[in-house]
Amino acid sequence: MPLGFVVLKARVQRPEADIIQEVVQMVRDQIGPVASFKKAAVVQRLPKTRSGKVLRSTIKKIADHEAYEIPATIDDTKILSEISDILDSI
Repeated sequence: MPLGFVVLKARVQRPEADIIQEVVQMVRDQIGPVASFKKAAVVQRLPKTRSGKVLRSTIKKIADHEAYEIPATIDDTKILSEISDILDSI
């Protein structure tokens, strides 16, 4: 099942539940119900390399409970445990 991570801009004062509902509806409107996008989570940041690339394959392995290696080029290793905690709470 698809899951989206939403990083909010600074000073956003709306409830997270409203933002998630709006994002889900936006995907359904633009892509259609075939996307079956129903879940999203608000995160403070995403795991990235020092050059700014999002570590999608590492996020996927964390979500699938697969073994993964921490990439040598990761900007901050703490974010991986934050993502894991968020995925466990969903």
